[in-house]
Amino acid sequence: MTDRRTLANAIRFLSIDAVQAANSGHPGAPMGMADIAEVLWRGVLRHNPDNPQWANRDRFVLSNGHGSMLIYSLLHLTGYDVTIDDLKSFRQLHSRTPGHPEYGYTAGVETTTGPLGQGLANAVGMALAERTLAAQFNRDQFPIVDHYTYCFAGDGCLMEGVSHEACSLAGTLGLGKLIVFYDDNGISIDGDVRGWFSDDTPARFESYGWQVIRGVDGHDATEVETALKTARQDTSRPTLVCCRTVIGFGSPNLAGSEKTHGAPLGDTEIQATREAMSWNYGPFEIPADIQSAWNAREQGTKAQAEWDQLFAAYQKQYPDLASEFARRIQGDLPQNAITAFDDAIAETQSESPKLATRKASQNAIEVVAKLFPETLGGSADLGHSNLTVWPECQANSQDNPGGNYIHYGVREFGMCALMNGIALHGGFLPFGGTFLIFMEYARNAVRMAALMKQRVIYVFTHDSIGLGEDGPTHQPIEQLASLRSTPGLETWRPCDTTETFVAWKEAVSYQGPTALALSRQGLANQPRDGQQVADIARGGYVLKKETSALELILIATGSEVELAVAAAESLGGGVRVVSMPSTSRFDQQDAAFRESVLPAACTKRLAIEAGHPDGWYKYVGLNGDVTGMQTFGESGPGGEVMKHFGFTVDHVVSKAKAL
Repeated sequence: MTDRRTLANAIRFLSIDAVQAANSGHPGAPMGMADIAEVLWRGVLRHNPDNPQWANRDRFVLSNGHGSMLIYSLLHLTGYDVTIDDLKSFRQLHSRTPGHPEYGYTAGVETTTGPLGQGLANAVGMALAERTLAAQFNRDQFPIVDHYTYCFAGDGCLMEGVSHEACSLAGTLGLGKLIVFYDDNGISIDGDVRGWFSDDTPARFESYGWQVIRGVDGHDATEVETALKTARQDTSRPTLVCCRTVIGFGSPNLAGSEKTHGAPLGDTEIQATREAMSWNYGPFEIPADIQSAWNAREQGTKAQAEWDQLFAAYQKQYPDLASEFARRIQGDLPQNAITAFDDAIAETQSESPKLATRKASQNAIEVVAKLFPETLGGSADLGHSNLTVWPECQANSQDNPGGNYIHYGVREFGMCALMNGIALHGGFLPFGGTFLIFMEYARNAVRMAALMKQRVIYVFTHDSIGLGEDGPTHQPIEQLASLRSTPGLETWRPCDTTETFVAWKEAVSYQGPTALALSRQGLANQPRDGQQVADIARGGYVLKKETSALELILIATGSEVELAVAAAESLGGGVRVVSMPSTSRFDQQDAAFRESVLPAACTKRLAIEAGHPDGWYKYVGLNGDVTGMQTFGESGPGGEVMKHFGFTVDHVVSKAKAL
């Protein structure tokens, strides 16, 4: 039988060769972690290369995503649809092996990684999803949800603050089926990390409540195997396996140096490495015996067949649960849920009092939770301020692992990165709340959700200077513009209860992320007919039609819609008011509809929004104007702050008349 070091060398040399062919990439991490990967992927990982989406597969996350050739080599060797030609096209345009692992490009890649630390946070979310789903669906003798989440992470991942946020929460929640391998090679792209990273990492994780296995030789398969067995024996807490490794292991002249981190080894050093490691094969050449020893297709098919048999028995005994589990894993909407939501929307239009849209959102969440059992809500603290809690929600904890509400604590970045992992795992509709301004802490995780097209919902409240007394540190200005400019992210800023309910309905239906920007202050529900209610979902519509020849269009969102309506009444019958709760959704409409809302012939246009104005010029044109915010806000009562910055009927009327 081929020895384990030689099997691991298959990873090393595929990685070396691919990076060299691309003349770009990071060979050091795959070379350093190859021995660990061999132990995990050949001996322990339950997966099926013939069905990468098998529901009960173990999840594997390469958080140090710059080492992408590690996972591409593993996927190729174990039998996934990743060919030698795919490896040869590493980092090339439209290749299935992009520079960093990207979800949806490569079979077997569970999440997009690259921004360090986020893969680790995604893994925490996956482990949380696994435990919650198990608590909701498993029954005696039927553990249909029973898998581990494994993660590789490097020094860079652990330096990033999001790793602290995510791992601290993982320890508190006791996510015992999460196992993280720490690649402790002491090198980052700038060199020896001791000059800037001197943390006692094992003690740090012990303080989180993790099981920590110290001092494992990451190049000794037996030590790694023993550590992994120990890790799996304790399912009451997550485990960090601290593996001492050498970056670029095997390279005679560059191993242990940052020179292997982010650059090809070069032909001369590659040849020297082949000789040093007794790898007597050409570039991208894997001998048949080594390929056979790695292939996991037969083993994976058997593992899934056993699970399929278990699920068939479960289905027979618990048909309703089995049907619901299948629906949730597939991501299908519950039958009749949208029709029921439409009924709730109609009710809001006929009955709603003046409410802050954060309160209207809370009412909508209660509807969502009843119609969508997969709802898994939460907030980065502030739950009783951003109103993400609802009467029937149950806190998710070690004692109540099936709970449908997660107290994320003051961890905005961690929350949003965990939600990405939850969504990627499958079976849940995650949402999380914070103030809109604190979106900035989580910005990159929001971007990653959009990049991966994951259905997560952000409840961003206190959406403007209208929040008042907390002042400019808490008053968002540029955040709406930033969110709206993010490809694939749908941003809604509703003006009242009905628009809020429609925004929630669209969010749960959309196969991508949604941001809801919601007010602190109370907003009156606007009168509408049935067609206007239906048109809300189109992102922009005529809320108040002119009663004489059209002379002026006022465009507004959120709390400023009420202001626009009042100003229109002062300006006369030739004024139209357009509510535009979602610019991205409006932009997707056909030209005829957009023309019906914003006719080109009417060039006198004024947009009104208590946020940065630049994005509005695409709607008002060069002859139009914007009442917005060009500066940061001020501290004071919300109404006074709005007045100070010109969000009054008189000021809007004055600007409109000046057009």
